[in-house]
Amino acid sequence: MIRGLCGVMACAAAVAGCASAGPGAGGQTRENREDKVRLRTTLQRQAPSLPDGFSDKPLPAWRPPFTPDSRACRIVLQTAAGHAPPRALKAQAAATYQGDLLGELVAVNIVAYEPGQAGWRLRELGKSLRECTRLAAGPGTRLRMRPLHMERLGDDSVAASARGRLNGYPYAFNLVLARSGDTVVSVVHTGLAGVEARRTRDLALAFLQ
Repeated sequence: MIRGLCGVMACAAAVAGCASAGPGAGGQTRENREDKVRLRTTLQRQAPSLPDGFSDKPLPAWRPPFTPDSRACRIVLQTAAGHAPPRALKAQAAATYQGDLLGELVAVNIVAYEPGQAGWRLRELGKSLRECTRLAAGPGTRLRMRPLHMERLGDDSVAASARGRLNGYPYAFNLVLARSGDTVVSVVHTGLAGVEARRTRDLALAFLQ
């Protein structure tokens, strides 16, 4: 059982390579590259502001340990994993930080949009988040999404949570999308022993400052 649990923890903390920064590496402009560097710097600079128990050492972008059931869920999770839809996007940078609770991690993606475009992008992502009612289902896995009531973050924000089982083990999942000016920050907070909304909010605030 311990071996199986460790496998789930490894799966829950699985990470992938660095995220794309726009329409494609070959098509990046100098402005795109500068924005990418700025966002990566923000991730590194704000990491020490994470709540107690989180490492400030960034790991590569998060990869969901399950296959989303719907297109709406895929759009939201791809954004959280460092692959936001490219329309009006200037640059993005993603990282994962390990927490000290069982299987706990936080995945952050910061996305910079063309001036005046972040608001409608957050509204579109919010619509997808509302339509994402079931993250995944299968043998030993059942994760349903529900709205997560949270005080507004930044200029605007939306949040949802899932509680259920992943490969037979308890699994908790909170997701926040928040806008600050022309930037949208996505935060995924997961764990095997449960995750608190207040801690998720503190994680999001660390990267909205």
